[in-house]
Amino acid sequence: MSVNKTADKNKVTVQIFRKMKEKGQKISMLTAYDYTMAKLVDQAGIDAILVGDSAGNVMAGYETTLSVTLDEIIYHAKSVKRAVKNSLIVVDMPFGTCSGDPIDSLHNAIRIMRETGAEALKIEGGEELLPDIRKIISAGIPVMGHLGLMPQSVHRYGGFGLRAKSEMEAQKLKNDAALLEEAGCFAITLEKVPAALAEEIALSLKIPVIGIGAGPQVDGQVLVVHDMLGLNQEFLPKFVRKYAELGDTVKKAVNDYILDVKNSDFPSVSESYENPTKEVV
Repeated sequence: MSVNKTADKNKVTVQIFRKMKEKGQKISMLTAYDYTMAKLVDQAGIDAILVGDSAGNVMAGYETTLSVTLDEIIYHAKSVKRAVKNSLIVVDMPFGTCSGDPIDSLHNAIRIMRETGAEALKIEGGEELLPDIRKIISAGIPVMGHLGLMPQSVHRYGGFGLRAKSEMEAQKLKNDAALLEEAGCFAITLEKVPAALAEEIALSLKIPVIGIGAGPQVDGQVLVVHDMLGLNQEFLPKFVRKYAELGDTVKKAVNDYILDVKNSDFPSVSESYENPTKEVV
């Protein structure tokens, strides 16, 4: 049974995000990168859709998210926007499009918002990017921060391991989260950090904290839709729960189709068109 009916659900906004935290209501968020998937996810009643730069991994086969361009993320976001009626649409700013030049960052942010019709942006980074984030927010663009494991900084980390294991890094994470809230971010994503630390940060902030590999005691959760549906069969981090095995379902369906074609069982007579009956004059 569906949790939410589209007809009963109002359009989710950044203001509703804050109200959900105030009321203790958990926020659900998934990625989507194309019209068909976004429509299904929206109709199921998801609160927010992230057009993530993870599109580079699951849609284009890039090894990291660093190769995703501004044009590519805009293409995916436009596709999602055409499908969505109720979910809040948040778009990642790709690597290099928000990186220390506030004017250039604002130009890129405006282009994403103008060309896609999205409602918010997500930006990886803390204190180092505060001038850029403040500039974008001051232009009226809602921003979701992203701390912890930041895939765009994978080469600095040397991999995709757990972040904030040391006291020094944990303290910086808490400080960055407070600064992002002060700068005006409407929410923060925390990725792959110890659950107790994520809980502490969520309790210390008035804005929602959305976790991915950050334990259950935050204000909401986000997953890559291809991971949770079992479409991505090559990558399964500890924090992913598979809610379906669609990868196996797709392969079986394709295999059945191949066999039917090879055996001349498809198409059948009922799946074929007859010659049109000639009109009698």
